[in-house]
Amino acid sequence: MNRLPVATLLLLATLLLASCGSDDTRNTISMGNEFTKEGTLSFVQPNDSVLRTIDIEIADTPQERARGLMFRRSMGYDKGMLFLFDEADESGFWMKNTPMPLDIIFVGPDSQVVSISERTQPFSEEQILPTAPKQFVVEVRAGFVDRFGVTEDMRIRWQRTD
Repeated sequence: MNRLPVATLLLLATLLLASCGSDDTRNTISMGNEFTKEGTLSFVQPNDSVLRTIDIEIADTPQERARGLMFRRSMGYDKGMLFLFDEADESGFWMKNTPMPLDIIFVGPDSQVVSISERTQPFSEEQILPTAPKQFVVEVRAGFVDRFGVTEDMRIRWQRTD
């Protein structure tokens, strides 16, 4: 007759332990941190030649823009995230809950790069501001801008994957 309470306690202990885990583990699962290709984005030089094309995730809802690349630990040089805004403004970005450094590329409504913030500080809550109104923002792995030579005289061209 003592087996039932012992079995119940073992079951409860197992469930309790299974629900425990680091915040990083729970956030990885709940935040959906697997890369999902939603389109492609090209960095276009002034002579209209394509410098580099990457696969992108697209953040076009308030929830997606707020989450961004939070909790992501790594990303290849062939991937990034494109943030879409309804109107151009000079609001900034931050690195809260983002463990990897990023290059942040601010882009105006005409698809022209307006400013670049390189090698941003992980987990920082300091605002990273564009130098001119932006309507799009591209986040890529830190070092991307230097590695591929992205400059403020370039434009972006992007499309959603069907």
